[in-house]
Amino acid sequence: IKMATVTLNIDGMTCGGCVKSVTKVLNGLDGVRSATVSLENKNAQVEFDEGKIQIVQLVEAVEDAGFDARAA
Repeated sequence: IKMATVTLNIDGMTCGGCVKSVTKVLNGLDGVRSATVSLENKNAQVEFDEGKIQIVQLVEAVEDAGFDARAA
């Protein structure tokens, strides 16, 4: 298993509910080991298995949830 970590910059989060939504979306993806979302820093630290999921899929999942995201 080849684990990698990426920071996603996320725009559009305004409250703790947004953080919970983004956290739930990321943690629900196959291949994501952990996602730590920060409202203050407007980002998410995601640890994932590169063999199962790619950064572009992480970004798309956050965008599908209604937020703007990009790899830092």
